[in-house]
Amino acid sequence: MKPDTLEARDARSVIHGLTNLKRHLELGPTVIERGHGVWVVDNHGREYIEAMSGLWCIALGYGEQRLAAVAARQMEQLAYYPLTSHKSHPSAIELAEKLLAIAPAPMSRVWFANSGSEANDCAVRLAWYYWNAMGKPGKRKLLSHHLAYHGNTIATASLSGVNYTHEGFNLPLPGFLHVACPHYYRGARPGESETAFAQRLLADIEARIVAEGADTIAAFFTEPIIAAGGVIVPPAGYFDGLQKLLRKYDILLACDEVVTGFARTGNMFGATTMNIVPDMLVCAKALSSAYIPISALMINERVFQAIARQSDELGVFGLTMTYCGHPVATAVAREAIRIYEDEDFPARVRQLEAPFLGGLRKLESHPLVGEVRGRGLLAGVELVRDKTTREPFARPQKIGAICAGIAEKHGLILRAIGDTLALCPPLVISETEIAELLKRLRTALDETAATLSRA
Repeated sequence: MKPDTLEARDARSVIHGLTNLKRHLELGPTVIERGHGVWVVDNHGREYIEAMSGLWCIALGYGEQRLAAVAARQMEQLAYYPLTSHKSHPSAIELAEKLLAIAPAPMSRVWFANSGSEANDCAVRLAWYYWNAMGKPGKRKLLSHHLAYHGNTIATASLSGVNYTHEGFNLPLPGFLHVACPHYYRGARPGESETAFAQRLLADIEARIVAEGADTIAAFFTEPIIAAGGVIVPPAGYFDGLQKLLRKYDILLACDEVVTGFARTGNMFGATTMNIVPDMLVCAKALSSAYIPISALMINERVFQAIARQSDELGVFGLTMTYCGHPVATAVAREAIRIYEDEDFPARVRQLEAPFLGGLRKLESHPLVGEVRGRGLLAGVELVRDKTTREPFARPQKIGAICAGIAEKHGLILRAIGDTLALCPPLVISETEIAELLKRLRTALDETAATLSRA
């Protein structure tokens, strides 16, 4: 890198997440300067299909003028006001009302934050606050899945079931417990049906609850589809059985819709797609189509009444952040929901699911592809060493990262999660652009296979 380039300046000044920081000093970044629709352009003029919506989030694509206009108007009218000490503002009220109206299960109130991590962190705190209010302070432990990702604050990194949020950070904290990931392709025993697999996992969860003591467990956190764990779709019957268990043992259910919310799976919420009725629901990312940071935590009446009573007894609800319910963020998010509804994005995603997932499933004939999984416009393509035995590649080879790098050279940005290629394109993608995405992905797979054959 020449010392005066954007790449070199970045390497000298910026810390990047999900990055090998030492290697970044040598390689530098790909610098993206502008975007339109599903396309982005780097500082050398190269165009890419952004098949990950950034970080699963820019659902309405780049250059949506309605969102830019609303942000500008709100900045001029009321650039900031907090939601503390009995104060409010119209855009927060309007967004909260709309979220409650479209929620996939009856919800009572909305708490605003700035990111999915913060909203999930607040959900953890509200679970503890709730059980204190109910006179059961011993219910403090949290359950979640291995491979799940719920954020990167201290609590949510502990809640996440991926090693990279723990290693080197002295995490997870005590009381954050993880159960088996419901991934049939990887977790099933020889000859085990999906139904039997789901029943075995549920029996293991019940045994864990009994062993820990149901009176020590506050909540179970789950994503409708385990996105950052490799786009894992739990088998039929799994969530029905899980919810029965949680009701039996009086454990709250928190649904993390940070990735699956707002039409991504063909319904406004992934909870509808996967038949989940939560006590708390977290959304972020596509809530504003990532045009501005915002997240929301919806809670049902059961939880709200208890925490309202507790706050009255204590004299104040001692949870706040400076930018909760920021006027510009709430105004942009409210406009984003109008766009989802005006253009019926859930129906659009259902229509595009066949060419997208169907096209990806044709890649299962490729020698490197073991499984294609997903819903709507959310998919994972798992690469394997042996298709017959499902044998994965040895970890040092990092085939997923190699393939993602080759794809980027062909103008396709996706994400390697281990050896699974994750795809989450903006919802505005066209069938023609889906066809181009598939073409570039197949080229990357072919070149990866050729690289392996030469090794």
